[in-house]
Amino acid sequence: GATGNVGLAAVQLARLRGARVVAVEPQPAAFRALRRLYVKSPYVTLVQAAVSSAPGRLTMRVNSANPTVSTASSDFIAAADGAPGWEGQRWDAEITVEALTLDQLIRRHGRPAFVKVDVEGLEDKVLAGLSNTLPALSFEFTTIQRDVARACLAELARLGSYRFNAALGESQRLEFPAPVDPDAIAAWLDALPLGANSGDIYATLIL
Repeated sequence: GATGNVGLAAVQLARLRGARVVAVEPQPAAFRALRRLYVKSPYVTLVQAAVSSAPGRLTMRVNSANPTVSTASSDFIAAADGAPGWEGQRWDAEITVEALTLDQLIRRHGRPAFVKVDVEGLEDKVLAGLSNTLPALSFEFTTIQRDVARACLAELARLGSYRFNAALGESQRLEFPAPVDPDAIAAWLDALPLGANSGDIYATLIL
């Protein structure tokens, strides 16, 4: 549903014993929903902001009927126009939001064990705001914007040596029995049919 997965990742991570979660959400309505969920939780810190390559302000295009695909990327909206699986999506409002970088968030809240990046077409810009390796992270990809996923792989290569796995849709079912190298995950991404739509790529740092 339109708001059915608001805070889902935070819920899952907060259930891990001893985990402390920093959840970053720029949309006021979604942020209020998260605040209602976690107002009494000592383990979840909420930050009302977007994440990008540089601090400042971003203009977000809001999809009122499906806020989980609201975006600050005009390229994402153009790629979705007429694409299979994206029929009927309308970005019908605009808001201006604060933008922070991953580096800023890490300075304020500490180095995370895991980061989930799901920002509808700006995943590469989020990773561009990171100066040092992280132990593990994931980023969403879409088959309508494979170039963004490839740019994410390039950003991670800039930082260090990573191995990868992937899951389609919301399945969280890994596609490979063991992590693969960057060339293999890029080939897998390129071979996906357009109808695969989206998923997550998981990266783990090689120590």
